[in-house]
Amino acid sequence: MAQLQTFFANSHHVLEIASGTGQHAVYFGQALPHLTWQTSDLPEHHAGIQAWLDEARLPNVLPPLVLDVNQPDWGVTQVDAVFNANAVHIMSWPSVGNLFVGVARVLAVNGMLCLYGPFNYGGNYTSDSNAEFDGWLKARDPASGIRDFEAICELASSHGLVLREDIAMPSNNRLLVFSKVS
Repeated sequence: MAQLQTFFANSHHVLEIASGTGQHAVYFGQALPHLTWQTSDLPEHHAGIQAWLDEARLPNVLPPLVLDVNQPDWGVTQVDAVFNANAVHIMSWPSVGNLFVGVARVLAVNGMLCLYGPFNYGGNYTSDSNAEFDGWLKARDPASGIRDFEAICELASSHGLVLREDIAMPSNNRLLVFSKVS
């Protein structure tokens, strides 16, 4: 929470890509009332997101947009921050690339992208549990898997995003913070 308070301190409109159940949106919407938090996901997740939003009744958290990173129209023209938790490892690598294409399109210059999840470094797992989790992911979908930090940074850089912070988080996760420079 403290990290997002810092990185989103000057932001006003956050797009959350792949809001999942909606619990992150409610948590961060309550804690960061200065932000308008736009939820999004594939249509099959909207009912669950909306249930969380209906219960919380937060004026700064918006109903979910249909957002498929593989489609060119995200329903958003510009935001000054993007948040994504635990999605790049369940997407195919081409979809991760499309996520960065879309982020580069909708994120304002100097805007912040925060990616949360597990990452490998130098092609190596950071823990035995991440190695087991990667095996589970690939058994479920061979196109998924824990992504390499270096590959994510290279992809981000190719879309005008510069790594600002790499922060250790609980349970062998990381928060990668990028800003758009061009």
